[in-house]
Amino acid sequence: MILLTFNILNIEAADQKTVEISDVERLKITEDNTKAILRILDIHDIKASFFVEISIAEKLQNLIKAISSKGHEIAFYNKDSSLQQIEETKKNIQALLEKQIRGIRQKDFKQPQDSLKLLEFNYVSNIDNANILFPFKRLKRNTEITEEDGLSIVPESISPYFQLPYNDFMFQILPMKYYRNMVFETLKNDDFVLVYINSWQFTDFKKYKFDIPYYRSLFSGKKMEDKLDALLTWINENDMATSRMKDYIF
Repeated sequence: MILLTFNILNIEAADQKTVEISDVERLKITEDNTKAILRILDIHDIKASFFVEISIAEKLQNLIKAISSKGHEIAFYNKDSSLQQIEETKKNIQALLEKQIRGIRQKDFKQPQDSLKLLEFNYVSNIDNANILFPFKRLKRNTEITEEDGLSIVPESISPYFQLPYNDFMFQILPMKYYRNMVFETLKNDDFVLVYINSWQFTDFKKYKFDIPYYRSLFSGKKMEDKLDALLTWINENDMATSRMKDYIF
């Protein structure tokens, strides 16, 4: 099973010295990037899970409704929000969608699992920091979903043969032929492959002058759209199964 997921969050990089990009512009970039992702998913009739960063979720209500109306899952991405902020946003977005938010993803700042259970989350999908040296830091990890504190804990996927993670950086930087081989070989060994990609990776960095490392701007923007399109084409041509996170877990 392929679990395709997207983190919807504003780019954190600073502006280059000669320009100033406002918070409103950053939000608009995030919306446009997400709409590009939705168009590609719609073409291939594939459903995914969208982890929306909590601090911007209520500013993206129309976008969230559009994502949900197309049959995709809405979950949360917690960057640094308090439990109170998480609870309030969860209640508001659930009222907006008339659906329960089941999942939450965290990276650097992690709220306790027992507290997340009290907020009526059902699963946690924690991820690690991804940079150019990341693949060489952790080459072994558990690849099975476990139950802890009443929550399903979904680990990141790692290729058992290539020994590379399926994080946002690997998707952006690896040639698609190599990435497809990773997926194919992993599914021979594991029950699922969890892929995650960030919405900001679809930004046109020639148009928007953010101060980001060169290696992070490689193959971004339209090239990311083309790469996602190529992956989904391959998935459908090979009749490979995909699922939203909540459906696969429950």
